[in-house]
Amino acid sequence: MAEAGYSAALIAPAKLNLSLTVLGKRPDGLHELVSLVAFADLHDRLSVAPATGPDDTITVTGPFSDRLQQDNLVLQAIAAFRGTIGPVPALSITLHKTIPVAAGLGGGSADAAAILRLLARQHGLAPMAPSIQAIAARLGADIPVCLESRCRYMRGTGTILDPEEVGFAAQPALLVNPGTAVPTGAVFAAFAREKQAAKDVPAPASLARAVVAGSNDLQTAAIAVAPDIAPILTALAALPGAAGARLSGSGASCFTLFEKAQARDRAAAQFRQTFPYSWMHAGTLRNWDMDELFVC
Repeated sequence: MAEAGYSAALIAPAKLNLSLTVLGKRPDGLHELVSLVAFADLHDRLSVAPATGPDDTITVTGPFSDRLQQDNLVLQAIAAFRGTIGPVPALSITLHKTIPVAAGLGGGSADAAAILRLLARQHGLAPMAPSIQAIAARLGADIPVCLESRCRYMRGTGTILDPEEVGFAAQPALLVNPGTAVPTGAVFAAFAREKQAAKDVPAPASLARAVVAGSNDLQTAAIAVAPDIAPILTALAALPGAAGARLSGSGASCFTLFEKAQARDRAAAQFRQTFPYSWMHAGTLRNWDMDELFVC
């Protein structure tokens, strides 16, 4: 297989947990959950080429490069692919990090999913092939849903994916992070409530209903770990035109949705006056087509 085929620019979209229900803790220590996941127009970018030496290398650039460990999920995904499916030449990767780190936006998972999509393509496999999903599930709970980057429910430990949400439309959104990295483990450690696992949790009838009626069971625990999340949520919910406010995943990123982009932009300007130093992204939730995830 020609090494030149591994030269590509890859898009790794950020994910949002529009809702997140923790059903209970399993004997192996993992948590069963149900989460409605969507994806944003915010993304990292990976530039991949054959390496000049015998080993994989990764260079991290961008506004969040200083917060990312070099032994990250991208390198782990390549190693797991080699060990499970087949040979991959040594790769040189430049990761431009635009998604905040440890922020509940699945940046590391999205990056790993992006490299798995490339490796799958080079080996004649679909990104959602069972063998690729199995690697993704071993590496992290959010990686399977990031392989396609389309709105859907994920269940169990992230390995059970419902069909794509029908009729998902572009939704103006405002994403905010107070600049606090919140490790997922710390949030689950603070999550004192245990729920009896249900056999089935019916999906709401529509995306809009799910977002309005849903919740994030980790939100209170995340605020206990990082109290500066609370004023962000309060301010977002009070913005004109905002459809409430919620934490994504284990945080610390928060979001609110709008009916119109103009309302989102006005709200973003108002929010910036009150929280001038918080990271903010005024964008759109969307479903990504597979070809859009490969720039070349």
